[in-house]
Amino acid sequence: MYGQSPTRAVLFLLGVQLTALWPVAAVEIYTPRVLEAVNGTDVRLKCTFSSFAPVGDALTVTWNFRPRDGGPEQFVFYYHVDPFKPMSGRFKDRVVWDGNPERYDVSILLWKLQFDDNGTYTCQVKNPPDVDGLIGEIQLSVVQTVLSHVQLFATPWIAACQASLSFIISWSLLKLISIELVVPSNHLILCLIFTHINLLCS
Repeated sequence: MYGQSPTRAVLFLLGVQLTALWPVAAVEIYTPRVLEAVNGTDVRLKCTFSSFAPVGDALTVTWNFRPRDGGPEQFVFYYHVDPFKPMSGRFKDRVVWDGNPERYDVSILLWKLQFDDNGTYTCQVKNPPDVDGLIGEIQLSVVQTVLSHVQLFATPWIAACQASLSFIISWSLLKLISIELVVPSNHLILCLIFTHINLLCS
């Protein structure tokens, strides 16, 4: 019994070394995390992944949905060699495959967004032997409109212009009052008013 102990110790150490050399089998998932889209439009739910194992026929992708206002998790989409659309439920005829596993892309398209589509969409990828790893999440917010970058820039600019115009008009009125006190001429006042209006409108 004691003569076998060194042999077992060597085998144990060899096993530890081999385990250290083998990469950890875990799939990494990448999603935009937060997404905003307009009601009635289509949106692409992007999900990509990385894996130590080569992508093959064993790859599976599962998309699920958790409503923002609570309730049970709902099935959205499944992929294994071929895409499998939901045959019933809220996502029937509204979701299509838009991925390319060879490029590590397992995204889907969601059509005709509704306000009750608000919630969390989860993307789970298994690529045996890489079957562990975190599940990707996308927090989708469906809104009435989305302000563009031009609108976001123009809104404060317009407000600043309005403030400047108000200041110019006030200053012009003060100048007119001063002129009227010195030279009370109705024709001169009307002429100056039209001149300032033309400057503001040009």
